[in-house]
Amino acid sequence: MTLNQSAKLKKTTLLVKEIFTSIQGEGAHIGLPFHFIRLSGCNLRCSYCDTAYAFKGGSLLTFSEIQGQIELGQTPYALLTGGEPLMQPNSIELMHELQKSGFKVFIETHGEASIASIPPFVHIIMDIKTPGSRMCRGGFQENLAYLKPTDELKLVITDQNDYDWAKQLIKSQELPTKNIIFSAALPASDTPAPYTTTPPKELAENILKDQLPVRFQLQLHKQLWGDVPGK
Repeated sequence: MTLNQSAKLKKTTLLVKEIFTSIQGEGAHIGLPFHFIRLSGCNLRCSYCDTAYAFKGGSLLTFSEIQGQIELGQTPYALLTGGEPLMQPNSIELMHELQKSGFKVFIETHGEASIASIPPFVHIIMDIKTPGSRMCRGGFQENLAYLKPTDELKLVITDQNDYDWAKQLIKSQELPTKNIIFSAALPASDTPAPYTTTPPKELAENILKDQLPVRFQLQLHKQLWGDVPGK
């Protein structure tokens, strides 16, 4: 292989932890079949993380190899997730390749990496890290300017402090999308939670009491399969 061929290959490869097709368990498209492309690597260590297995390892795959594992006829929805997919710059080019192939492209990002380079055709699901995550750094503020009205904001609520913080955020500033999700934090089945979680019922009741314009959610895929990777 020549140096030019090697350089070209590096521009068309990504470190992938897993690729699978399942039911979307979160957000505005919950319940729909999705292709999930989970990229390796993350620079955060959230207290409730349920995908720590994606921090390291994986297979180096070309864009062609990635697309060879998903079928447009099975579902047109393709979602890049992680880890944090934006840690790999080539993920942006993969979004373009997927869109050219006819897929509706989504990305889940933790909100602390810049989303400025994400193409406008991509549906963004951006996490805003609450204090209970232990990764509440405020990087999401700069990203708000790049969100579209059709994009989504997700906040994982671990306790009453998180809820109060998130409520104040919603009331104190004009957010660029009305698709705001409060997700009840549930610890991974094999990891004791380092916090006292608010029962989902209490979170739902708080939302109703305060008349917040948000969507309450439990992770559907966990209700179906638990913490099994690839589901």
